[in-house]
Amino acid sequence: MNAMRILLLSDIHANLGALEAALRAAPPHDSVWCLGDVVGYGPQPNECVERLRQLDALTLTGNHDQGALGNVTLELFRDAARRALEWTRVALTADNAAWLAARPSMQHLRAQDLTLVHASLRDPLWEYIDKPRVAYENMALLKTAYGFFGHTHHPAAYHLQADGMLLKLSLAPNEPVAVTSKFLFNPGSIGQPRDGDPRAAFALYDSGAGTLTLHRVEYDIAVTQRAMRQLHLPVRLVERLSQGA
Repeated sequence: MNAMRILLLSDIHANLGALEAALRAAPPHDSVWCLGDVVGYGPQPNECVERLRQLDALTLTGNHDQGALGNVTLELFRDAARRALEWTRVALTADNAAWLAARPSMQHLRAQDLTLVHASLRDPLWEYIDKPRVAYENMALLKTAYGFFGHTHHPAAYHLQADGMLLKLSLAPNEPVAVTSKFLFNPGSIGQPRDGDPRAAFALYDSGAGTLTLHRVEYDIAVTQRAMRQLHLPVRLVERLSQGA
């Protein structure tokens, strides 16, 4: 297998300003992988889909994508998310909706010994790997050396050690983490960070070096917020962008 440098994105949530800032700040890379939730919450669903299509990005589907497509009931979403998805359903063009509908929620890349999933291996659309216990339980389902996931909007890395103990690794921007077998990694969210840091989060996977590096980049949050207000998207969604919460 040839060494690859992969730009790893997740949870863009129709925030084009954050996506473009991440693409500008990204280190040199060979390909782009997106772990789902391209749309939902934000004001630019078509623009974000079209940008990924331009990049020929390997893209998964997430629960918000499926909600926007009408494949899951919007009753499963909280009020603000549901209202944003109702708008997104109308806003999406037929062509972009068809592209989103063709995306899988999980993909096994055998040549790279990798599994990509939006939420979890146990429930690819909905389960949050947000606690060590959940990560440990999902490790039993990981049939490849590494698994990359999104959905939580929090960067995270877990390693199942040879002695059966699960280690949650500390992550800091621009500090590479060594990737070893039985490793789960979340690059955080591009367009809706929820870890207290409003900057867009993404990562670089360097298979040659055997590392994952988290990155954060500032973007003009006020521009995205203005666009959301103009579309009368829920105030709660507007405000939380600048809070990273």
